[in-house]
Amino acid sequence: MSDAKANSKAALVDELNGLLADHFALFIKTKNFHWHVRGPRFHDLHLLFDTQALEVRDQIDLIAERVRKLDADTLTSPGSVSKATQIKDQDSTRLSAEDMVAELLADNETLIKRLKGMKDLTEETGDNATDGLLDDWTDMAEQRAWFLRSILA
Repeated sequence: MSDAKANSKAALVDELNGLLADHFALFIKTKNFHWHVRGPRFHDLHLLFDTQALEVRDQIDLIAERVRKLDADTLTSPGSVSKATQIKDQDSTRLSAEDMVAELLADNETLIKRLKGMKDLTEETGDNATDGLLDDWTDMAEQRAWFLRSILA
């Protein structure tokens, strides 16, 4: 493997681990909001947040296994997740429902940006499998963002 291709692979693995961290963080935040949402739209948002959290959770193992298939190591601890994520912490249990929706929308948009930014790395490494997965994960994140954006409209 050439140095350039090895460097691209290392960068791709770093981004995949960042994506893994983002999914862990987004899962926890979405479950937090699922548990703490209140107000007149409680039922609908409680169900939406749970559905979105489960979708994000189900991607975690796929991302980690993709890293392993690239013969690399995944994140190993909550600390490694914290260092690698672009999703900001939210510890408040008193946000309004609208603020929760807006924050999850921004987080999903952050995830979409990361996903789209990874496409060049898959091309540089010739990693068609990861490239296809990125398309699927981007579509899922865009759908979550669309649902959240529609609530705020």
